Amino acid sequence: MNILPLFILIPIGAAFALSTFDILKQERKKVLVSNITAAAACLALTVLAVMQIGKTGTFEMGGWSIPIGISLVLDGFSAPVLVITGLVSLMCAVFSFSYMDMYSGREKFFSLFLLMVAGMNGLVLTSDIFNLYVFMELAAVSSFALVAYGTMKEELEAAFKYLVLSGVGTVFILMGIALTYGHTRNLSMVFIYNALSSGSAGSGMYLAAGFFMVGFGIKAALIPFHAWLPDAHPAAPAPVSAMLSGVLIKTAGIYAMVRVLFLLFAADLSVASMLLRTLGVLSLMIGVLLALGQWDFKRLLAYHSVSQMGYIALAFGIGTPLGIAAGLFHLLNHSVFKSLLFLNAGAVFYRTSTRDLRDMGGLNAVMPVTGYTSMIASLSIAGLPPFNGFWSKLLIIIAAIQAGYLWLGLWAVLGSILTLASFAKVQRYAFVGEIKDKFKEIKEVPLPMAFSMIFLAVLCVLMGILLVPGIRAVVLDGAAEVLLNPSNYIRIATGGMP
Repeated sequence: MNILPLFILIPIGAAFALSTFDILKQERKKVLVSNITAAAACLALTVLAVMQIGKTGTFEMGGWSIPIGISLVLDGFSAPVLVITGLVSLMCAVFSFSYMDMYSGREKFFSLFLLMVAGMNGLVLTSDIFNLYVFMELAAVSSFALVAYGTMKEELEAAFKYLVLSGVGTVFILMGIALTYGHTRNLSMVFIYNALSSGSAGSGMYLAAGFFMVGFGIKAALIPFHAWLPDAHPAAPAPVSAMLSGVLIKTAGIYAMVRVLFLLFAADLSVASMLLRTLGVLSLMIGVLLALGQWDFKRLLAYHSVSQMGYIALAFGIGTPLGIAAGLFHLLNHSVFKSLLFLNAGAVFYRTSTRDLRDMGGLNAVMPVTGYTSMIASLSIAGLPPFNGFWSKLLIIIAAIQAGYLWLGLWAVLGSILTLASFAKVQRYAFVGEIKDKFKEIKEVPLPMAFSMIFLAVLCVLMGILLVPGIRAVVLDGAAEVLLNPSNYIRIATGGMP
């Protein structure tokens, strides 16, 4: 487990190295190093995660044991999230090499990008509830700057709204942490769980749970806490939108919420599960209904992020081993197909300078890679076979029915039908039909951008293999083992084996 700190140290070190090159004003060198470092750091994170998936363990920072020291823990829930974060980050970094030519100060972009990656990796790995907040804010502050990167009115307004509402979420999370510490006298999730399971905590912990639900709900953009997302995603550069929707709202939102609630409130998850199911249904339905009326390509995708987060929250709220496996599966799948869709939107904007679907049409003729990868991603998010979104949505529906929540399964099916209608509109207006004269001379995007889209499209086709029994046991079922039986997490975090 000595490699675990590298998930944080590599991107942070690279980010500060790029800042140093910026100070030295070595223009060609800093651009070259920024590109290579972004790719190498993200690739290293991915490779290390893939090597360790299926294994568990802990690393004690500075050799200090908890509760004095801070531990990084790799378990069945954190490992798959770490892998998908690395993969999506790598593809977004590669996509950025050409896309960010539209902006100045590319070396600053990659520094902020890598700091955001470091923050997400840290919050996934940490076993300390306060350091979870610290890493979350490292990712959030970097993302604020990235949303505003274009420095135009739209970007600055969206970044300010994002900053304010995310700050409100942060206040709720800090109040939850304060109440938790006041009742348990600990910040280590291991010792907090031990204190709560021994009955030493009072009813104030339910108030803390409410604060955590609101705070993480804002970070996850669940209804009714979603107001910042439809502005932030369209305003940000395409690779940033892909990172925000693909991984940030999942790690800082759903992952952190589920980790905290299932670990700290294991004795009584009924209320938290009911709230997750309720927020999930509201988000998946309201999000897709709002998306149906959108003509701005990226704003439409932003509302679909709200809807798909609803599916994930619903699945975790079912609270059964199959439900948790389904929630994690859809989290991983959504990271891939939604990141691809935002990269598709970025590729279209890169060549056409428009996000309005009504101004497009027939782009398959001149941008076949973008068009056909967008078709794959659209079918994936709509839940059509044989793409990855179909298998995770099917698993969610089966889990709901097995748990006795037939109505949840019906809502999930209805949401998929409406999603298909929404993306049929996208394909109809953007990519099929007769191409407009003003777009007949444009070309496909540069190779780095095309490579990223093709890679993610291939994942949309292949990720159904995660349901193969042997692979599912390693990638998906391990999450239920540590979430529904927190003693397994405790044994891992304290040096034992599950």
